Amino acid sequence: MREALLYESLEEKKVRCNLCNHHCIIQPGKTGICGVRKNEGGILYSLVYGKVIAENVDPIEKKPLYHFLPGSFSYSIATIGCNFRCSFCQNFEISQHPHLYPGQIPGKRRTPEDIVRLASESGSKSISYTYTEPTIFFEFAFDCACLAVEKGIKNVFVSNGYMSKASIDIIAPYLHGINVDLKAFTEGFYQRLCKAKLKPVLDNLIYLKTKGLWVEITTLVIPEENDSEEELRAIARFIRDNLGPETPWHVSRFYPQFKMTNKPYTPVETLLRAYYIGKEEGLYYVYIGNVRGIEGENTYCPKCNTLLIERYGFTVLKMALREGRCPSCGFTISGIWK
Repeated sequence: MREALLYESLEEKKVRCNLCNHHCIIQPGKTGICGVRKNEGGILYSLVYGKVIAENVDPIEKKPLYHFLPGSFSYSIATIGCNFRCSFCQNFEISQHPHLYPGQIPGKRRTPEDIVRLASESGSKSISYTYTEPTIFFEFAFDCACLAVEKGIKNVFVSNGYMSKASIDIIAPYLHGINVDLKAFTEGFYQRLCKAKLKPVLDNLIYLKTKGLWVEITTLVIPEENDSEEELRAIARFIRDNLGPETPWHVSRFYPQFKMTNKPYTPVETLLRAYYIGKEEGLYYVYIGNVRGIEGENTYCPKCNTLLIERYGFTVLKMALREGRCPSCGFTISGIWK
């Protein structure tokens, strides 16, 4: 175990964890909502420091990040646990493991030096803290990220956006990109299906942008839950007005999983409708995820419509950018390209 960052001591050896916006008050011997931060005698510990449950070399497009070193690989890691309880979680086996199998903390022992060395040996240009919410293994992610920067490797979070501003302030100098799941645009959805709140996510998205991080947004479009035209337009307008029209929006296909097996796959027509809604609302870059070979995979110049990056799934087939600009009209394409 490793003593946690960002907590405060309370009376009777209780502690308040300030890592995310739940701000859990944790009794001695208990864990917070994430299931992996435990109060032992008035000291908060991370139970998952260096206990890596998932470890892969992924295309950066899988995160998904489409404007961040396209065509490169990212060394991707996770521990068990999550501060959300999404009934539709695509990685529930690891995110909900502490609740499914109380008391078990599986994972391969790794040090930050191990992770950075393996990332370098794999030829990865970045390390992604992903598969579940990276905030819950924050101490390990932070140590890895600091070392990665020293070695010239970039760092990426794939997040639900529920971290506290204090944790953002700590990690931001070592973080280069983040994809945040904006799961819906109603408090009811977040409370009912995620056991969380919408407003902290919206506030954090704006805050992350002010920190100078490269931000991309993903919305998993779930039939009859967040797929109305009104809600999709509201998300697109929020992105445009608060993060800028250059912020990529990924609309991804839902498939039945975990506690939500009664829903059908998202129809391709719904995803195409979301794609065109984003374009109509003025977003420069809208992408369709979890479906291959349809419109919505490629990057086009917002000014002259030249094909700049051609993709098939997670593979980049063509890269026509010239120093971050459209080769036809010179328009600057926002992103991290080198």
